[in-house]
Amino acid sequence: MPTPPPGPTAIPQDIEWRLPRHARSVGRARTLLQEQATSWKLPAELTETAVLLLSELMTNANRHAKVSPGREIWARCVLADDRLRVSVTDANDTLPTPRDARPDDETGRGLTLVTALADAWGADPRPHGIGKTVWFELSHKPTDVAEDLR
Repeated sequence: MPTPPPGPTAIPQDIEWRLPRHARSVGRARTLLQEQATSWKLPAELTETAVLLLSELMTNANRHAKVSPGREIWARCVLADDRLRVSVTDANDTLPTPRDARPDDETGRGLTLVTALADAWGADPRPHGIGKTVWFELSHKPTDVAEDLR
């Protein structure tokens, strides 16, 4: 008896992008997350917040990683039961800390935004290598398939 063809492929719930350490990679990461969130059918508000916060982490990795341009920055998104976790890994060992930006400062508010908008965030040294991973989590209510069919 012949083997039946495989069923439809499930949408990945974990995706990673490796982008060069370049200013253009920030916009590319935003676009990739927007597209992934659409395929995962995430709510628009959650997607907007995740894209904004990813942009902040990617900008920090590009600006502050004291490594040569062209080194990769890794962005990873994991969709679990009730949360979206987004992380950015670069080759700089210095862990970030939020700073108090003055009203006339043009930069320095990225981690303040992450702290204000994310349900959780943190930064960890890479366990087996050079660099660090900065991450945030956003809670969400999974879409009910029955609601989609109505």
